[in-house]
Amino acid sequence: METLANLESFVRSAETGSFSAAARRLALTPAAISRNVAQLERNLGVKLFQRSTRGLTLSEAGERFLQSVRGSLDGIQGAIADITVNAGQPAGVLKLNAAPGLGMDYLLPLMPAFLERYPAVTPDWFFDNRPLDLISGGFDVAFGGGFDLPPGMVARELARIHLIAVASPAFMQGKRRPKDPSGLIDLPGIVMRSPLNNRIRTRLMRNSDGTELAALQNPVMLVNDPEALCRATLLGLGVSLVALPHAAAHLDSGALERLLPDWYCDVGSISLYFASQKLLPAKTRAFVDFVTHAFRTQQMPQILPAHNKSGKRKA
Repeated sequence: METLANLESFVRSAETGSFSAAARRLALTPAAISRNVAQLERNLGVKLFQRSTRGLTLSEAGERFLQSVRGSLDGIQGAIADITVNAGQPAGVLKLNAAPGLGMDYLLPLMPAFLERYPAVTPDWFFDNRPLDLISGGFDVAFGGGFDLPPGMVARELARIHLIAVASPAFMQGKRRPKDPSGLIDLPGIVMRSPLNNRIRTRLMRNSDGTELAALQNPVMLVNDPEALCRATLLGLGVSLVALPHAAAHLDSGALERLLPDWYCDVGSISLYFASQKLLPAKTRAFVDFVTHAFRTQQMPQILPAHNKSGKRKA
């Protein structure tokens, strides 16, 4: 009878494509993962992987074996996780990733209540706008949008995120206000580069009637960070398309004003990414459920959507 450690080492190595990535996910050494897989191969009498300097490739026998054992292993891990959740207090280090603006403005404020409920959990936050590999990075949970989901990972949508056209009142003094997105080209603009590929994208804005127009901009400055985009706009350097979470407080204070109140760009969802629910340890399950509940009950999704008639954000 094969041990659970050997089977899990094989499945996670197949999912990640390397012993090192599987080791990080299982909190073992690469040598231990390699030994477990080698022992499994000896016991079965077949080669499960083709090994090369580029990584691991499943053999034909390995592909068949993976399809046969993955569901059973998930079931066993799910049963173990369920016992852990229901019988013990969630505990341990929880490795988390989020963009700085989202993390500091909306997620860190949730931590006092979370830690009061789960004092044995230690959140380990990494704030970064760059794309990441959730599995090889060893993250338990990540927040953001547009991740490529590897096998075994799922996404839970928390809210939609919108961009709005904003500028400082001092910058707009004496200037003609645009009537629709096409008019943004007549004003100096601060433009965001994509953190994924460093390119500049032309955004489409839409209004309550469903009309869409390109928001062409005349760049006087380029940035690659959404917080920097917002701060440059506050300094009166130009007009920009800012994510509402970054602009919300400044709209309320009057430091920024919205130029096209009925127009916005929908740039997708903010989601919470984590391993398949069958495999969640107690600490991760507790965190996922806590944050999801907070976004639903504290009206956080209403902070993000930007479609309203007034120049201020929704309350």
